[in-house]
Amino acid sequence: MTEVFSKESVSCGYVQDAAEMTVPANQKSHQLFESLIARAARLSSPMSTGVIWPCEQHALEGALDAAEHGLMQPVLIGDKRTITQLAEACNYDLGKAEIIDVPTPEAAATQGVSLVREGRLRTLMKGSLHTDILMHAVVAPDQGLRTNRRVSHVFLLAIPDYSDLVFVTDAAINIFPDLEAKRDIVQNAIDLHIGLGLGEPRVALLSAVEVVNPKIPGTVDAACLCKMAERKQIQGGILDGPLAMDNAVNIEAARIKGIESPVAGRAQILVSPDLESGNMLAKNMIFMSHAESAGIVLGAKVPILLTSRADSVQARLASVAVGALYADYLARNNVSQKY
Repeated sequence: MTEVFSKESVSCGYVQDAAEMTVPANQKSHQLFESLIARAARLSSPMSTGVIWPCEQHALEGALDAAEHGLMQPVLIGDKRTITQLAEACNYDLGKAEIIDVPTPEAAATQGVSLVREGRLRTLMKGSLHTDILMHAVVAPDQGLRTNRRVSHVFLLAIPDYSDLVFVTDAAINIFPDLEAKRDIVQNAIDLHIGLGLGEPRVALLSAVEVVNPKIPGTVDAACLCKMAERKQIQGGILDGPLAMDNAVNIEAARIKGIESPVAGRAQILVSPDLESGNMLAKNMIFMSHAESAGIVLGAKVPILLTSRADSVQARLASVAVGALYADYLARNNVSQKY
């Protein structure tokens, strides 16, 4: 299933696979994500999270599992009768989870956004509604959660034989981002990396080649973004590009091509030139390189978690942990006021 979200003046979409496909686990993925999950569980209190329309088994199970691990305090927003009947049928304990009864997915999305604006919720989590319904409520001009930043998505990937978590962006929302949008995409990812306590990130601006070629617009954008970072229009990360994928993540490939850079061969954030290339890159890592993945939407007033029924239990928990840690960072540093 492919879900596409579009808004006037913003060319964007969301791609979410619903295929029931098991992603093989690996030890490094386990360790990297377990660290995030453990840190989130140690926060002073579970993050209040609006779970929008948890009216299917995987959506309700994911929210309750995260609550059981101490990662969030769920507020279930949807049809109360459906939620309670589903819990009974699946033998789920709703515990202290609050249920807000609304009749439709659209109403659930609107209610969740309203509760964020009132300060009752600090994150939102997609349930079993279509992503475009949730995102339309999030970016509504007057009553949504928009900031001065472009909304973008980050895949966090734990890849075998790669020491760092790898961020891939934007592989899910902005289809053909222009230079201004790419600036926000890069800054969103940098802020997340820092907010998760992972330090100043090395950011690779990807293309097919590592030289500026006017016939390949992505290489020109990459060069401009590097200059923007030099002029402090992008802050907090070390940028280099254009870089081809091989010399972004493989030191030997960078050495052979004579690339001397603090980023080449050791990139932590991979910025794709467009959605198609980014999505193929992320899905290749997940399904062919056996990477474990988590995902988050940034640029709104609160983090938004978009999980899939194809996600493993650990991936769902990791996504919630990332949202909780980043929401805590934003609150402690009042970062949202800078948007």
